[in-house]
Amino acid sequence: MQPRLKAGIWVRGQIAICQSKLITAMVAHKGNEDAGAVLLKLNRFAAGCYVYSRVTTLDGDMGWMKVAGGPDGGRETEFACDEYWHKQVKFDRDVWVLEIEDHKGEYELDAPLVDF
Repeated sequence: MQPRLKAGIWVRGQIAICQSKLITAMVAHKGNEDAGAVLLKLNRFAAGCYVYSRVTTLDGDMGWMKVAGGPDGGRETEFACDEYWHKQVKFDRDVWVLEIEDHKGEYELDAPLVDF
């Protein structure tokens, strides 16, 4: 099991990483500073738009699960991603939503994709 960063610290760290690479990143919804869930909306425009949810694997490690979006980065796909995270925020006000606009495809998730 890996040690966990508080959600707010992790989000600010990702924004700093993005800024150092000239990638646009912003908090779309601020959640619980200590223990809020994290959703990451990654918009790569023509290369696709996705929403990932930070999850804990069965081994106790951190991973990401794709929960919305697709390889078509059109307006409908982005609207579907926005609709997904808006519904999640209505359900859980403590969730963080980090939105990253990565035209060049340089942003990398900090943990592997998992599929349950």
